[in-house]
Amino acid sequence: MSIHHQVLDGSQRAFMLGYLENLALIERLHRLLLDVIKDEFERLAILEINPVQALLLFNIGENEVTAGELKSRGYYQGSNVSYNLKKLVDLGYMHHQRSEIDRRSVRVRLTEKGRRVRHLIDGLFVRHAEAMEKRGFVSAAAMEDVNQTLKRMERFWGEQIRYIY
Repeated sequence: MSIHHQVLDGSQRAFMLGYLENLALIERLHRLLLDVIKDEFERLAILEINPVQALLLFNIGENEVTAGELKSRGYYQGSNVSYNLKKLVDLGYMHHQRSEIDRRSVRVRLTEKGRRVRHLIDGLFVRHAEAMEKRGFVSAAAMEDVNQTLKRMERFWGEQIRYIY
């Protein structure tokens, strides 16, 4: 624990420890999600795209977007958007088209092949949600509470980027 934590009172310290645990869980959950997708793809013998690319296809869905919109709308969490988009276009999962207005901007959308992968990921998530609910892992109310908390954290972090730096 850093020196800053030593000057916190009991409730501040408890909050700080909870916050650090949240951060670690968010990071671990994202890595686990990628592993779950990887395992599903290995089971289905889908080896030409990786889990990050599959999530990109899932999140784009039926939308047509630019690379910039992928980041700003939260569709994509990776650092190498251009590489993954190019790979998905080259492999036939996405169409791309230069904007008539701004030739530097490229719009992308899923091909039929990309929609099939999106459908597989959607099915995986549906199965997981049904299993969690059926087995009582998480109630709908608890899921909503978690979502509201994460949205507030997302809003706070977004404000930090926009207003402090």
